[in-house]
Amino acid sequence: MPDLAPILPPATLGVLGGGQLGRMFAIEARRCGYRVAIYTDEPKGSPAGQVADLEFNGAYDNEALLHAFLDEVSVVTVEFENIPENCLRIAEARRPLRPGLRAIHTTQHRQREKEFLRANGIECAPFCIVSDELGLRQAVAELGLPCVVKTAAFGYDGKGQSKVEQGSDLGQVWSGFEGRSAVVEQWVPFVCEISVVGARAVDGSLAVHGVIENQHLHHILDLSLVPARVGAEVAQQALALWRAVAEALDYVGTLAVEMFVTAGGRVLVNEVAPRPHNSGHFSIDACLASQFGLQLRAICGLALADASPHSASVMINLLGDVWPDGNEPDWAAVLNQPWARLHLYGKAHPRARRKMGHITVLGEDLPQALERAQAIKRSLGMP
Repeated sequence: MPDLAPILPPATLGVLGGGQLGRMFAIEARRCGYRVAIYTDEPKGSPAGQVADLEFNGAYDNEALLHAFLDEVSVVTVEFENIPENCLRIAEARRPLRPGLRAIHTTQHRQREKEFLRANGIECAPFCIVSDELGLRQAVAELGLPCVVKTAAFGYDGKGQSKVEQGSDLGQVWSGFEGRSAVVEQWVPFVCEISVVGARAVDGSLAVHGVIENQHLHHILDLSLVPARVGAEVAQQALALWRAVAEALDYVGTLAVEMFVTAGGRVLVNEVAPRPHNSGHFSIDACLASQFGLQLRAICGLALADASPHSASVMINLLGDVWPDGNEPDWAAVLNQPWARLHLYGKAHPRARRKMGHITVLGEDLPQALERAQAIKRSLGMP
């Protein structure tokens, strides 16, 4: 049985990873009176480390440093999923790890994730696992064209993916995956991409932020719109799929599930993230409790808060492309608007397609929020 004793301030909460998700979690935790320790393989002064009480900087296989980190904390969570398994095992052996090893291990690898979805009867696109060119050819014959080949591990934001269409040279396609296993998925002719972000507590209770509509540019999230422009039946399917994933993983913490909506109104799970998610950032400004507030409550064994949106909103993802020639944008266009909220992640070096921050735009309804968001995008020279 899990330890149900709540973890209260001023306990120190441990985070594996030093990026912006850890940063926003640390801000929420410190606001509530907790201390925060970050463990990251990034240099000193990581986005999360800038606002934490303690920052441990070293490789994830540095067991001596990891134990020193664990000496300081009462519970451990993660801010990205690609933490080496041995690091997670050491953490879970000494402290509550929330979400647990099984959930992170399953969702950090596409093959394990897809097989988990299939084994639990959770709707997703038909797929095959392949390890060589012959396997790719057999998968294409089975699934039909078009289809998508994705590396089984360490792919995100469209990286490690290749679409296969009529006329594609399968030998050339496989050359990009040689020596690695891959997931081949049947192409989903979706009309909309959505996500559900919420949390499951130690006692199994749930809280979600509703259904989020996501628009991507170059395979990277561009806008998140709340409420999603989908019907009640689609929303019910999405919420049910999120719950099915959370319960099948026996999950504790904030969880994001990305989904496709087909023209016929069918909802399919695309990817699962065992952590807060880019599409949930709107919740900081537009919900009664944010995804980081839910993460905090869940991992500390506390009751979950009401996560409902109180305003319509559009979240604008800010990539390094917004920094012209590396220079700081003129943020007056954002900060002078009473309905806009700017969040920067403390990254010193903007690069094309690197996530540098986000803006949340609020409105009385979604059309108003979307109109305001498009105006801000134009003022920043964004497409």
